[in-house]
Amino acid sequence: MVTIDDILAKIRPNIAKLTPYRCARDDFDSGILLDANENSFGSAIDSDLELHRYPDPHHAKLCKAYAAYRGVNPDQLFFGVGSDEAIDNIIRIFCEPGQHSLLITPPTYGMYKVSANINNVQISEAPLTKSFQLDIPALKDAIEDNTRIIFLCSPNNPTGNTLNREDVLEVLKNFDGIVVVDEAYIDFCPDKTFAKDVEDYPNLVVLQTLSKAFGMAGIRLGAAIAHRSIIRFMRSIKAPYNLNSYTLNAGLEALAANEKVAKSVKALNDERVWLSEQLDVIPEVETIFPSDANFLLIRIQKAKQIYYRSAELGVVIRYRGDQMHCEETLRITIGTRAENEELLKVLKQIIQELKTP
Repeated sequence: MVTIDDILAKIRPNIAKLTPYRCARDDFDSGILLDANENSFGSAIDSDLELHRYPDPHHAKLCKAYAAYRGVNPDQLFFGVGSDEAIDNIIRIFCEPGQHSLLITPPTYGMYKVSANINNVQISEAPLTKSFQLDIPALKDAIEDNTRIIFLCSPNNPTGNTLNREDVLEVLKNFDGIVVVDEAYIDFCPDKTFAKDVEDYPNLVVLQTLSKAFGMAGIRLGAAIAHRSIIRFMRSIKAPYNLNSYTLNAGLEALAANEKVAKSVKALNDERVWLSEQLDVIPEVETIFPSDANFLLIRIQKAKQIYYRSAELGVVIRYRGDQMHCEETLRITIGTRAENEELLKVLKQIIQELKTP
């Protein structure tokens, strides 16, 4: 079993030796604040927030609220600008540019590869099976001596399915580097989360977000859950005030809206079932892939033509046919009933157009 000492030994030497920047709010946050060169006369706009003051760099209130919501400890949490900041931080902490590599399992979220390229980190691939599950033998073969991180997405984007728990656990038990499980869509299937497994697996990092089920994409708030020693380094390399006051406040409000979030999740899950049933009776729709997320991946011939024509008619969906095992596919976000009915209307119109000589 991998220990936290094994993991800490893989941190880049310059990061391990790093002295984090100390900002004005690290020592004191109350009193007559004349230490941060803020504008003591107030902000340029009226607001209930003290916008003339820097936001809390430690996100203390947010950590407490999110920890209670997820059933984890506050010192196991990192917050960033979406999950993308956490992805970048993990790579910077564990991968030496030009030397180390990370492993991805396509088809999967594209930012893992983009972040690797930005940080000059090599990329290995172990494609999912055609049923979009981990190919464990292929994954083990793809791990190299310089592989430091494996990125897994569950529920997976763009396919929507969750990965088999036992497969993920096998990876955690047999890989001596970091295993990142990206759970951006986990609130649509909360019983399948790995959040509490960070207690047992020090090489596990779980990514989550408020962008999906909470409907807070506009505030760009993502979270990482991991062993406190890893979180300490993630916090040490972030910008001092990486989250602004609006985001921190909106995040707290969202976490307090339990009933509204639960209602929204149920409505989206119900609507996903309804839309799947409606698509299933359209002969041209060849496959509707199982989904635990707020979207469906479907296979339909002439998918790219449908993608462009649908946008012309006012319904924007996503072409995913260029992804591995996703030939002739479209990814459809679950909308309201009215939006889904319009989608079906447009889709049927396009299918009829494509049949017309």
